[in-house]
Amino acid sequence: MKQYTRREILKSGTVALAATTLVPGIVGCEAFGIRTGGGARGSLRFIHATDTHLDLGNTKTVKWVELLVEKINSDFKSVDFVLFGGDNFNNNVPGNDDAHRFKNIIAKLCCPAYAVRGNKESSPKPAGDPLGQSDFAKMFFPSDVQVVGRDWKLTRGPYTILGIDTTLEQKNNGICSPESLAFIESELKQNPDRYHILLNHQTYDNFWGGTEAKDIHKYVLNNAAEIKKRLFGYKNLTLTLSGHKHRDDVRRHGHTTTIATLGFVVPQDADTEEDHRFRYVEIVDGVVEERVVSIA
Repeated sequence: MKQYTRREILKSGTVALAATTLVPGIVGCEAFGIRTGGGARGSLRFIHATDTHLDLGNTKTVKWVELLVEKINSDFKSVDFVLFGGDNFNNNVPGNDDAHRFKNIIAKLCCPAYAVRGNKESSPKPAGDPLGQSDFAKMFFPSDVQVVGRDWKLTRGPYTILGIDTTLEQKNNGICSPESLAFIESELKQNPDRYHILLNHQTYDNFWGGTEAKDIHKYVLNNAAEIKKRLFGYKNLTLTLSGHKHRDDVRRHGHTTTIATLGFVVPQDADTEEDHRFRYVEIVDGVVEERVVSIA
């Protein structure tokens, strides 16, 4: 298998990961729904895991990601894919060992996996090792992903998943760029009969009731008001998925369900530090059902 530098892995701003591509011969997930043509018409099942923060300096975090993969393979064989929402690894060691470690662990998933960057991936430490200012490249491109600038598009039956890079280099805050906004709006306008899902890192709302401007600036997309004005009126924007704050929130904006999944590595408000959580989502004909799953 070809080895990739961190520059190649992180260059574009989004990373699309497919387990079946990485590990030929791995047994695929149990056949279900639109991925294989069976199951309920217009149904989609997936896992949303965010802020896994794999860190080679903390062996527990590596084990937790391994346990996440084991849990999905054991208890969620029917999912169509796994979506990783950014801050997937801490990007804080010279070279690319942490990136390879994360990639190799999730390659053992029994279904495809797709990911977007978080502020950790866009802010390597040391700062220049070995990334340039905006010189990014993909690790690889699974055949089912269409790359558009720093973003990507995946279609499954009547569903379109858009992976949006909202990161800013060497910053914790984020923004949906004009290019990304135009990309999303174009997809919504051109495909009124499809259900659309947005995957990105920073949140859309100050759902925790923060009062400090710096705190809100860090965690909420800095142009959230513009995003809501331009996009949230579309009936075919079914779901948004984010993370970053490590807290959990599910709410509605008109026809759109917005979900912030709590951080997997250190979920806020968890009973113990060993309580790691991710979200199972099922959508049937555009109706979203979801629940949080704990690995204690």
